[in-house]
Amino acid sequence: MAIIRDTVSRVRTLIKANTEDAFVTDRFIYSEVAKYAHMFIKRDNVANTIINFNTIIKTLPCVELIEVDKVSDTCCATIRSGCKIKRTKDKIPHVVECRYGPIFRSVTTLDNSNDFTLTTPNTFNSITGTTTYKYNKTFYFWYINGYLYFPNVDFDYVKIEGIFEDSIDPFVCDKELKCIYRQDDDLFIPDYLLPEIEQLVIKDLIMRIQVPAETSDDKQNINR
Repeated sequence: MAIIRDTVSRVRTLIKANTEDAFVTDRFIYSEVAKYAHMFIKRDNVANTIINFNTIIKTLPCVELIEVDKVSDTCCATIRSGCKIKRTKDKIPHVVECRYGPIFRSVTTLDNSNDFTLTTPNTFNSITGTTTYKYNKTFYFWYINGYLYFPNVDFDYVKIEGIFEDSIDPFVCDKELKCIYRQDDDLFIPDYLLPEIEQLVIKDLIMRIQVPAETSDDKQNINR
């Protein structure tokens, strides 16, 4: 799998081959790569193919859950409903989303003996309102503002597999990983998409460099 540093370096080299003025930051190049990656991942995930690429699936092996008030945590801190719900203690790394929502391959208990089904608060409320809900043994969760919520569980930890844009190093119990620079992280992009993404990024950057915005200060490069 490619890493961020190599991809950014390759794009920068190709830009310089097409224009003398190629001063753009690594952060900006990566943001362009990520923009097109999201677009193609959303496109390909319609057929549910992206999730089968093990190389881009990352695992948060042990994510702690805490008990919070169902209303005050998601609505207003001063309002207490008395109804408790489990939530991930910390925000998880940013999850890549497609037209159907965040791309999780699985959310399970640590021993994989129980799995959780992605839903929304409204859908879950509708499910609980049915006459057959008392026979429903499914565990549910939803994803809001970087947190996972679990309405009907007593577990204290879960394991999460998905496609994460942000680094997962803080969630992995490996001190060496936590010292890795962001540029040396793996890309969350399947290798087969990289050539197409890189060509579009290069095209955009060359146009930006050659045709600067009219409102920009002529003495200042807007990409610095």
